Amino acid sequence: MSDFVSFLRRGKRKRASRVPAALAVVLVLLCIAGCASRDAAHGTVLRIYDWKTGAVYAEVPARPGSRLFFGWIHSLENIPWNEYYHVAPTLDLVLDAITFPAFGAGIPEDKGRVCYVRDGLIHMEEIDQVFPELIWLNSHTATREIRLDGALVARGSALPQHTRLRLVIEKR
Repeated sequence: MSDFVSFLRRGKRKRASRVPAALAVVLVLLCIAGCASRDAAHGTVLRIYDWKTGAVYAEVPARPGSRLFFGWIHSLENIPWNEYYHVAPTLDLVLDAITFPAFGAGIPEDKGRVCYVRDGLIHMEEIDQVFPELIWLNSHTATREIRLDGALVARGSALPQHTRLRLVIEKR
């Protein structure tokens, strides 16, 4: 009987030593599942498509409230132009603000409800213009970068040259 008791005790010790490792694995899996389900709960992504073929060049998780930055160089004035959007609950992009260093051809003088100059840039804010998607002809030199919530999505130089592209927020 004592051999049996000693066997049980050894088994309990072995099982007990395996429990923390198994518990750690379960906790890691739960954390991964939680992160995945949080993204799945939103179930939306920002995608950059080839307008003609539908090929996808970029895809990142997005959600209502996400902030989009689209930076490019104005083709006529050759000046940097920055656009700031947020993702609406409808998944439309809402243009909140633009900044640029100078006025010129094709640059609006009265966009938004607030306009001021700071740090050498003209700021136009409270624009609230709704776009279901953004469509542009990509240029390696004119399209600077696209960011979502501060993270780089794409640079113009990494997207196809002279290709009409479409950026949209949509369900997976």
